[in-house]
Amino acid sequence: MSERRSCLYVGAVTHRRHRPRRHDLAYRVYAIYVDLDELSDLDCRLFAHDRFSLLSLLDRDHGDGRAGGLKDWALGQLARAGIDTAGVRVGLLCYPRVLGYVFNPLSVFYFEDPAGRIVAVLYEVNNTFGQRHGYLIPLAEPCEADAMVRQACEKSFYVSPFIAVTGGYRFRWRRPGARYALSIEQGDADGPLLTATFAARRVPLDDRTILSVFLRHPLVTLKVIGAIHWEALKLWSKGIALHPRPEPPREPVSIHWPDTNPADGRTHALSA
Repeated sequence: MSERRSCLYVGAVTHRRHRPRRHDLAYRVYAIYVDLDELSDLDCRLFAHDRFSLLSLLDRDHGDGRAGGLKDWALGQLARAGIDTAGVRVGLLCYPRVLGYVFNPLSVFYFEDPAGRIVAVLYEVNNTFGQRHGYLIPLAEPCEADAMVRQACEKSFYVSPFIAVTGGYRFRWRRPGARYALSIEQGDADGPLLTATFAARRVPLDDRTILSVFLRHPLVTLKVIGAIHWEALKLWSKGIALHPRPEPPREPVSIHWPDTNPADGRTHALSA
């Protein structure tokens, strides 16, 4: 039997706002990485798919919000980009529901071809106003085992009242393995504005480990939403201006094509 791909990642999230006021935060968290083909075979009593458990993953928390068919939805986005979906596996990194509650600021879908190479990534962003948008970025070249991947796209979705919908994101990551690392830099015409990271180590997705991480980090998803509002209060107290919320993009997922030869030598993406 092949080794299970699904697992937990235990680590820390950090944010650093560079301007107009310096603001840092760091929180211990854990996330789940699930191969969507394995959902029906995960034999944990403390993890469930589309039903209540200590930890759970609900299809309706992602994609178009419908129950069931999350992999089909994800592959549909890949097909929109003109990428062959035959034999493609989909891995999802996100926070699980903990005792029925979750808020996912960011979930990441990894698309892996039959040769085991990552060919595209979908960054799915939720804001606290109940809105969701995804940025699908195919890779210029499929990702081999330990390659460092850099991607970028324009920002088109309102996330924080303290940051305007301008500029763009730069993503940097290595494929999920024994360790996981994701770095996101948000910037605008004036340079870097915010840097966020998630660095974690892989642990098994089994009942013993689930219970252990729950006891060490209880109600982590409530901690996430609580931290968002607490840090927002501190930003407001520093006098950082608020930006009005525009209408979300018409398309729930925008496609961004990599520019393999940018004039300034950076990694960019071209919107569909």
